[in-house]
Amino acid sequence: MNDEDKKKFIEEFKEAEGAKKLDMWDFALGQQVLWEKIIADIQDISHELGIDKKLEKMMEEELKKAEKAEAE
Repeated sequence: MNDEDKKKFIEEFKEAEGAKKLDMWDFALGQQVLWEKIIADIQDISHELGIDKKLEKMMEEELKKAEKAEAE
């Protein structure tokens, strides 16, 4: 869903009444749950593969570079 789709969905939600609004709300909550599960799975896989530690190390190195550049 791109930004234009999101705007259309929100506008349609504002104009909807009754059961349609409830259906749209239910759809949005279902999408939230789906993406929370996907994110949790990605985090688990990243942890298993050690990617999270690699990313953390990269972030620390970038922070040190930024601090060093700021100090100069």
